[in-house]
Amino acid sequence: MAWYARAFTATSHGEACWDVSVGVCVTAVESRPAGVLGTSQSPAHRPFGARVMAFVALTKPRIIELLLITTVPVMFLAQQGVPDLTLVLLTCVGGYLSAGGANALNMYIDRDIDALMDRTSQRPLVTGMVSPREALVFGITLAVASTLMFGLTVNWLSAWLSLGALLFYVVVYTMILKRRTAQNIVWGGIAGCMPVLIGWSAVTNSMSWAPVVLFLVIFFWTPPHYWPLSMKVKEDYARVGVPMLPVVAGNKAVARQIVLYSWVMVGVSLLLTPMGYTGWFYTAVALAAGGWWLWEAHALLNRAKAEVTGAKLKEMRLFHWSITYVSLVFVAIAVDPFLR
Repeated sequence: MAWYARAFTATSHGEACWDVSVGVCVTAVESRPAGVLGTSQSPAHRPFGARVMAFVALTKPRIIELLLITTVPVMFLAQQGVPDLTLVLLTCVGGYLSAGGANALNMYIDRDIDALMDRTSQRPLVTGMVSPREALVFGITLAVASTLMFGLTVNWLSAWLSLGALLFYVVVYTMILKRRTAQNIVWGGIAGCMPVLIGWSAVTNSMSWAPVVLFLVIFFWTPPHYWPLSMKVKEDYARVGVPMLPVVAGNKAVARQIVLYSWVMVGVSLLLTPMGYTGWFYTAVALAAGGWWLWEAHALLNRAKAEVTGAKLKEMRLFHWSITYVSLVFVAIAVDPFLR
């Protein structure tokens, strides 16, 4: 695998740059005092069991759960029934390894700001349970292993799609977009859309319009899914100079963007039936779940317009519903072929 990463070089002004041979420089903030990042615990004080759990934490398993939720149902849709269960298992394992490698590399790159944000202050690289070098080697190893596993046991189309998603998340989102633009999560979210393409290609070894539509559903789902959480923790992002939309725009502007993306997402989700890929069951679930999503999105906008702040803004209602929404819609995708 051709991808590799360089270590940060800190400057006296609190900036951190990747080695010039990579050609990318990212602005960071002053880290905590020496010894906090990756060296706060000596090997003798890092129990084996805790170390194992730390490496698992590097893969961000809760996020990967969502990726698998969007992968497996698409395999049922592609098969128009139950796909080969061995293929499903291999695809899930390969997907976990690939996404886990990307997440580990993301934590390696972001370890400076993770140390300064409340919500990430207990990540393994910050606590010293895993060293930066170990995280880097671990991430690259998972990336190589997942690519080879996909290629040798599933198919090479799925392998290249998986590798492309990993590179996009690590290089385009984490290294280039995240610290530079408020559109970071919009375009960076493309990596999270790739599992639907991988699920389809694993079964068919080809592409079709159905996975493209579902790719777009996740693409338009990602910003209104993540922006409510960013609204909740915007002080964290502001402290480290990451320009998430809620950091650079007011609540009303963010809520308007959430409503806009929500309407497009729901509209795109309803394209599968007229295109002949799904039937009445999926349509009913997509309409019901999408209608409730729009209700919550507009309710958030109304609270923002009324200049409600703090706990009364209830921005996390939409964040939590967004997870339920994507679960319901994709379960309906898996069930629909059996009801047609």
